Amino acid sequence: MNVIVKLVFYLTQIWFFLCFMLFTALHVIDGTVLGGTAILPCHVTNINDDLTQITWQRKTRENPHNDNFITIQPRNGLQFVNGRDDRFKYIGNFNNRNGTLQLSNVALKDEGSYTCIFTLFPSGNQKIEIPLNLLVPPFTSVMDNLPTLGTEEVLFATCTAAGSKPPAEVRWLTDALGDKVRTTKNSTQYDNGTTTTVSSLFGVPTRKINGHQVQCVISGDSLSAEETLAFTIQVYSISEDSFECVTEANPNSLLESAVKVDGANLQLLSLTSDLNGLYQCEASNAYGSKHGQLYVHVTSGTCRVAWALFLVLLSLNVGAAAWYFYKSGRFKRYFEQ
Repeated sequence: MNVIVKLVFYLTQIWFFLCFMLFTALHVIDGTVLGGTAILPCHVTNINDDLTQITWQRKTRENPHNDNFITIQPRNGLQFVNGRDDRFKYIGNFNNRNGTLQLSNVALKDEGSYTCIFTLFPSGNQKIEIPLNLLVPPFTSVMDNLPTLGTEEVLFATCTAAGSKPPAEVRWLTDALGDKVRTTKNSTQYDNGTTTTVSSLFGVPTRKINGHQVQCVISGDSLSAEETLAFTIQVYSISEDSFECVTEANPNSLLESAVKVDGANLQLLSLTSDLNGLYQCEASNAYGSKHGQLYVHVTSGTCRVAWALFLVLLSLNVGAAAWYFYKSGRFKRYFEQ
């Protein structure tokens, strides 16, 4: 008799252990992208006990305490506890002992652990835990540091993968540049679980390195494929043939009729006193500028021409008279008297 009792006892223990293994499960929800839709599966099979209620608990970044937030009953359906959140939708079937939820527009605050609890009679409560881990793709960019021609090592550019989860991998492909450039990398992790990774490209800004193309490659679990950002190294300098010359004069209203600008050349179409003033030429690019000034002073055009003509005629008359007196011998007789 005692042997039979012990046998029944051991069989009962084995049965409870098997039930525990059946009902206490761990489903890891990995790969849900920020802003996407997550499915939280929860169901039991091969159980004939009566199901009276399904309860959902959660422990998330927003709510660090493990609290009930949803109950599902055969008559009342889904009921929210401590606040409604319409992003959750019950897509299971109570009669089939399926408590699966759908969560849309997933945010970082939702990341955490979700527990599905079946209330069964007579066996009692059975639990299934579902950790929810999010993937957050990074915001990627390459920024030119605008280096100018020189002989010392400077920063050429930075490549950034911002706010990713898990951290993204950032690297430079520099092709044939070899040891002419070097790279560094650093990461910053934030309280919300995201990480920003920055890789910097350094080198000596020479004319030979100017125009070389490199690539920043960003990869990670949050990206469906590697992302490649092309970048052309630009070494900036100030040269005489790279300026644009702009002329300014006062008054400006005369420029259209009396002044012509052809490239960097300024032509004064008519020399009148109306054009008197200071003319300034500015040559500039993004990295420097040069200035030149010209002061123009013209007397009255009519007077100037008249006086010039008078002096020319006077010179011709005086010269002709002197030549005539010299040839006729009158100069000599005049001075001999």
